[in-house]
Formats: sequence, structure tokens, C-alpha cells
Amino acid sequence: MNVSSTKGLISIKRLEEFKNIVGEKYILADEESLHHYGHDETEKLLFLPQVVLKPRTPNEIAAIMKICNQDLIPVTPRGGGTGLSGGALPHLGGVLISTERFNTIMEIDERNLQVIVEPGVITEVLQNAVKEKGLFYPPDPNSKGSCFIGGNIAENSGGPKAVKYGVVKDYVLNLEVVLPTGEIIWTGANVLKNSTGYNLTQLLVGSEGTLGIVTKIVLKLIPFPKFDLLMLVPFASLEKASEAVSAIFRAGFTPSALELIEIDALKIVSKMVDSSVVPVNENIAAHLIIEVDGNNMDVLMSDMEAIAELLTNYEAGEILFADDAQQKEELWKLRRRAAEAVKSSGYTIEEDTVVPRAELPKLIRGVKELGKQYGFLAVCYGHAGDGNLHIRINHPDIKNSFGNEQMNIALRALFNLVHSLGGTISAEHGIGLIQKSYMDIVFSKTNLHLMREIKKVFDPNNILNAGKIFDMNG
Repeated sequence: MNVSSTKGLISIKRLEEFKNIVGEKYILADEESLHHYGHDETEKLLFLPQVVLKPRTPNEIAAIMKICNQDLIPVTPRGGGTGLSGGALPHLGGVLISTERFNTIMEIDERNLQVIVEPGVITEVLQNAVKEKGLFYPPDPNSKGSCFIGGNIAENSGGPKAVKYGVVKDYVLNLEVVLPTGEIIWTGANVLKNSTGYNLTQLLVGSEGTLGIVTKIVLKLIPFPKFDLLMLVPFASLEKASEAVSAIFRAGFTPSALELIEIDALKIVSKMVDSSVVPVNENIAAHLIIEVDGNNMDVLMSDMEAIAELLTNYEAGEILFADDAQQKEELWKLRRRAAEAVKSSGYTIEEDTVVPRAELPKLIRGVKELGKQYGFLAVCYGHAGDGNLHIRINHPDIKNSFGNEQMNIALRALFNLVHSLGGTISAEHGIGLIQKSYMDIVFSKTNLHLMREIKKVFDPNNILNAGKIFDMNG
């Protein structure tokens, strides 16, 4: 466990100013609070800020940023603390700004199919609120019950529904943002089409809190589909399961979710949640979870029957069709809790790779070969319909990849494999702190120079989430 000490301590005078800005109740510096906000879900890492601030308005954040920019105090923005790449870790100490008090759904505009929401709203809370009005916000990361919309913006999150409906960037119309220098701007307009200058909105989405702190979000919504069907398909071979993924799309079907979960991961999570809904035996290597949705049940039934018939060409086993909402919910619970379960079982290192979906068999085969070569166990699961494979690693002697030279060699081999298959090193978890040393695999020096220059324009003193994605002196 890595613990940092703050360099360049914040003066008593500045701490008093922060207290005047946010109120005494919302400035925290006790040991318990610092430890709580010093970690997220990334491996087993801990970095302590000097102080935690919980502002409530954009103007309060702006006032904080002006002080920090003047005094060159590092600032780390934080949402729900569910990140997996260290994006919210205050590794330079300084100020941590929690957005948890920005927790209001400000307006659901049913006429224009839009919602204005603050960044501290939990994703599932937003989804349920718009669903009550017959509307749908599709991006649904596995941590949707605890992650914040603001964090989803920072990482350009996806989730199972992304295969049909797209990721966060496809729904963001406009953002209110506090810049590192303290100015407050709107990045775009609340319209579906916009060809007016550079697209600052999309630049901010996925920028991992390095360019500004989002304080209001305008999202596009769509009508909620009336029906959905779900089936679970076992395979005796991981490669056959992954081959089947590409075949489904080539046959003209677009599932609303298409998830792969390896049997070892399924065994672990089934035991953790005490579920027997999925039959587990030694002849099964992996399952696909396939969902279709829409407004015509007859069409959906026809699609599922045709997909099931297609899968017989890929040595699929006996298909389980979810009979009711409860069974669907239990299947999704198994999939969504896979990461938590395997992490608690020793698979503490997670990689978020993505390749063109037809290359999934080569990626899975390569992961297993690398495990043998470098002495680790790996389980695979994820959004197979997108080619997005989450790889969880259990090494007997290494629990954190960050700062570990031996694991760095293994991960460079993995990411070189991913790149050779036409993929990249993160699909939805971001680069953050722990993946930045691998950026040279997928980007040229020119690419990285352009990114650093953009960062300088937004954050000339490099105070906001500095050292994430890349180092400025690289």
C-alpha cells in the first residue's frame, strides 16, 4: 500500500479561507476522512490529501481553484470513488475536491428529451428518475449503483448497453465547467447538432478531470424500450464463445447487451452471492449473456430464436432463457458483481483492454499464454460485443501493478499484444495514474505533445489532477 506525504503544505491562512468558502462542516482534515478519500477501487493504493473540501456551488469551486492556482496547490477532483485507474487518487497531496454535494437532478425536459443534472448524482438514481417518465439514459457501468455521473463524464464510461446505445460521450450535449484558473464556462449548447467552433464538450468528456471540474451536465435521453429478453449461453471453449460474438453481428443482429464471463470468474461470484441460477460444471469454459430489447415482442422473440440457432455453429451448450424479471435480475447481478468478487479472491490487478471484436479470440488466447509466461492467473469477462475485455490478474507475489517493475514488463507485453490486434489499452476505465507509463505503446511523441499542449492551455500551472494520463515533462 502506497501512502504519500504532502509536499508544500497548505498554509493555515489558506485553510481558513477554504473554511470560509465551503463552511466549517465541509472541510475535513482528520485522519479517518483523509484515508477514506485517499483511495478508490484501484488495486490497493492509498494517497493522502492534506485537506478534503466539499463545495456546493460552481462559485465555491471557482474560489477554491483561484487560490490553488495562485499558490500552486495540487487539486484532485473526486466523484463516487469507484474508479479503477487511479484517476481520483490525490497522489500529490494538496486539496481533494469532492463533488458529492452536487447531487441534484435539476430538470427533466420531456419535450426535448433532455436532463440537466449535477455531477454528484448517482448514475442509477438518474436512470430511475428518467425511467419514471418513460425515458432512458443507457450508459450503465457496473458500478452504476454507487458511481457518480460526473465520474462517468470524466472516464467516458460505457457498460453493457454500450454495444447498442453507445457510451457517455454519445449523450452529453453541454457542460458547465470550472477551469483550473477559476473561470466558469459552458462548453457548448443544449442542441442535438452543433458545428460551432471546436467541440470543447467532447474534449472534456473522457479527460479524467485534468482540464476542468464539471458542475452541470446536459444529457440527451431516448424513449425507454418496452420489452427485453435475456439468454445465457454456455460454451466449452473461450475461443468459441468469443468467435460467436462477431458472428452475431455479422448475421445482422444488434443485441442491447452481449457480455462474456469466464467460468472461473462465474464460480467465484456465484459463491460470493450464493447463487445457483447458472449451472457450473467442468465442461463449460465461458458463458455469453445476450440481451435484446425493443418495442415489438414478436420481433425480439424471432431475433432470439435466430441467434440461438446461429450459436449451434459455435459449439454452444444448452441455452437458458430467463423466464421472468427476477431471473434476469439475478443473471445481471452475477455479471455486475464479477469484478468485486474476483478482486476479493486475489485478482487485484485489472486491465481494461479493447480490440476489434473479431480479434477477441486472439486476445484471450494471448492473455492465457502471457499468464503462463509471467507466472500469473487471469480471468476474463466484459463487454464482448464491444471487443472490451476486462482482464483480472492474480499474481502470487504482486498485488499492485503500480510501481512494480516485474508486473510492468508483463503488462507492456499485454498492451503490445492489444495494440498489434488493432486495439488500445483502455476502453472505459481511463488511464489515470496506473496506465500512463504505457501511453507510448499506442501514441506517438507527436500525439502526446499535442495532449500536453492542450493541458497547458486549460491548466497553465498544472495543478488540476496533475500526473494523470501523462506527465507534463515526458
